[in-house]
Amino acid sequence: MLVQLSIRDLVLIERVALDFGPGLSVLTGETGAGKSILLDGLNLALGERADAGLVRKGTPQASVTAEFHVPQDHPALALLAEHDIPLDEPGQITLRRTLKADGGSRAHVNDTAVSAGLLRQLGGLLVEIHGQHDERGLLNPRGHMALLDAYAAHPDLLAEVAGAHAGWKAAGSARAAAEARMEADARDRDWLEHASAELKALKPQPGEEAELSETRAAMQKGAKLADSLDQIDGLVSGGEGALSQLRQAARRLERIAADDHELQAALEAVDRALVEGDQLESSLASVRSRFLVSPDALEAAEARLFELRAMARKHRVEVEALPTLAEELAARLTALENAGHGLQQLQAAESRALATFEDAARRLSAARAAAAKRLDSAVAAELPALKLESARFRTRLTPTPPGETGADQVQFEVATNAGSDFGPLIRIASGGELSRFTLALKVALASAGAAGTLIFDEIDRGVGGATANAIGNRLARVAEGAQVLVVTHSPQVAATGAHHFRILKAGGSTSVVPLAKAERTDEIARMLSGAEVTAEARAQAERLLGA
Repeated sequence: MLVQLSIRDLVLIERVALDFGPGLSVLTGETGAGKSILLDGLNLALGERADAGLVRKGTPQASVTAEFHVPQDHPALALLAEHDIPLDEPGQITLRRTLKADGGSRAHVNDTAVSAGLLRQLGGLLVEIHGQHDERGLLNPRGHMALLDAYAAHPDLLAEVAGAHAGWKAAGSARAAAEARMEADARDRDWLEHASAELKALKPQPGEEAELSETRAAMQKGAKLADSLDQIDGLVSGGEGALSQLRQAARRLERIAADDHELQAALEAVDRALVEGDQLESSLASVRSRFLVSPDALEAAEARLFELRAMARKHRVEVEALPTLAEELAARLTALENAGHGLQQLQAAESRALATFEDAARRLSAARAAAAKRLDSAVAAELPALKLESARFRTRLTPTPPGETGADQVQFEVATNAGSDFGPLIRIASGGELSRFTLALKVALASAGAAGTLIFDEIDRGVGGATANAIGNRLARVAEGAQVLVVTHSPQVAATGAHHFRILKAGGSTSVVPLAKAERTDEIARMLSGAEVTAEARAQAERLLGA
């Protein structure tokens, strides 16, 4: 809902700040007072094209600020979140447009700079303006399907169609991807068979490279240790080794130490050294056996490691990925051999998904057709009272290429005279007829549409009496579910408003005054009688306000 509109230095307006409430607000004033300027200002805030000629003469710039309050589920809030625009207060949206005299303009939403395009997109969610020059809201065929679906109230069916369409597209993508994969594999079949055979013969195993590297390093280390042990063994054992020297010394001591206690002690020491020496020989032999490396085994490990690494380089993968690659290539060959069967399954799945979508789309089309008949009848019931008794309205459904919203195109059409052909609403109806058609539609559609503020510009043009009464009553009905602002010259319409603003022009400047009840009586009396307010006009005004 629009809660406040502030305008500064726009054409004839020096400064205006208006507070709006729910329900029906009427704006009245003499011709030329500046009623259209208010709408120009609001349009500027809603993102319409900026014209430097709107800037008040002698001032550097004009500015318009429109503040709205919306419920937490309003789509405008989702749009703000999508563009990371914060809220000052929950549900509060403030649109501001500044227009410079040299033609430049700036747009802000909640004090965040935005493009005029985003401002216009946001404005379209907040306000519908209905008038002879408006091409948004009910007059835009692109929104007619959404309005009909909201009127039909079948969100579950819409979700089913959207889901079925997504499933069909996914199945088609899977089938197309499989076909492309098969074509590529068929072109590379010779290479695929050769590469798969090579990997199959190689039989790479997970973790094999690391295991071979460790084994090779251990073998190389063992070979070096074995050489060292051989050198040590030469020093300890052998013909010139230390133990051989000790044994010779022991034999000689045995011959001369029989009667000498000190030589006996020396012989015992040599014997002990020989025992330790024997233990040393045994330990060296044991260690030597552990590090005994077969040259053939080392060569085999190195050859296997080099073979694995060469294959990995050939396929531009890590060695560890070779087992997985082997499985993938084998699977591709198997798939190529079974391609016909697999493709048939994917084609069948796509066909089933298409059938599911077509069934849901048919049911949605039928639901739309039924809702269109109800809507046509509801609009037709409103037309005679709005002085459109010869006019006809229809909701036209035509087939369209299938999409996530079904397979229908929806457009509202009218025929303004008996026997005339139907055509688009905006092209067939005149200015006054257009406004009354949109009013009839809004009454029939009730709460359909996201915008919480509706503006009707001179909807009563060219009518009066009972027709004006009918227009006022229907505006009041629409205002029960939405905020409605109407610019009017009709006293009958003005009398139905819950809030009344008078637009005045004095001294080359336009002002807007909210009217109390007594002031409303005078204003409506002026609208009835003209420049001079008569007692009879005032009495008639009181009757209208009391009705």
